[in-house]
Amino acid sequence: MKTAEYISLTIDRLPKGYIFTYADFTTEVNQKEAVIKALNRMAASGKIAKLAKGKYYKPENTPFGNLLPNQSQVVKDLLEENGKIIGYLTGYSIYNQLGLTTQVSNIIQIGKNQVRPSFKRERYTIAFIKQQNTITKEYIPLLQLLDAIRYIKKIPDTNIEASCKRLLVIIKSITNKDANTLVRLALKYPPATRALLGALLDQLQKEVTVEILFKSLNPITKYKLAGAAKVLSNTEKWNII
Repeated sequence: MKTAEYISLTIDRLPKGYIFTYADFTTEVNQKEAVIKALNRMAASGKIAKLAKGKYYKPENTPFGNLLPNQSQVVKDLLEENGKIIGYLTGYSIYNQLGLTTQVSNIIQIGKNQVRPSFKRERYTIAFIKQQNTITKEYIPLLQLLDAIRYIKKIPDTNIEASCKRLLVIIKSITNKDANTLVRLALKYPPATRALLGALLDQLQKEVTVEILFKSLNPITKYKLAGAAKVLSNTEKWNII
């Protein structure tokens, strides 16, 4: 079977929006240059689309044009390496999923232990947030929640009051086990994040030891979160103003 024919048949079996590189074909077709040329010809003809250098996808056609792949596909090479999780979608990428905003951003933020400068990929800007905790599949939803608390002032098209109301709903739904893990993970976050998390957990009277968070804070430091006091009755205790 010719290289181009083999690649074309393989691509036909791929789901729309799936991102691939020449390396996805070289296990059976050991001709790197021929594979790259065939992929570039298909991109030029419109059979596939090019996301970035060496990255292609099968576009989904709509009356409004081709749809881009979902965000996790766009950056999957930055989230996993050799089967190991090395990053996770966070920030602007998940505020909408968490119900904190109705906006969908063209900035994809990734939490990683080792960060790098931001860069462009297709119409997206890929940016990074330093994560001090170990990143595991189990921790990702909790780390995303902590990141939302940390950057509560930067959530688009909302305010701190509305965000606190939504965060209370989210935290109320998690188990006490996860709430305790949340507290432990928060110890590697800035003081303002620990203070707001403590106030949220305190308000809900979750069966967790918030004293750990309280004792980790400087008693004379104030945290400016205008609007939080409209939702939380304990902001004075947590030095939130």
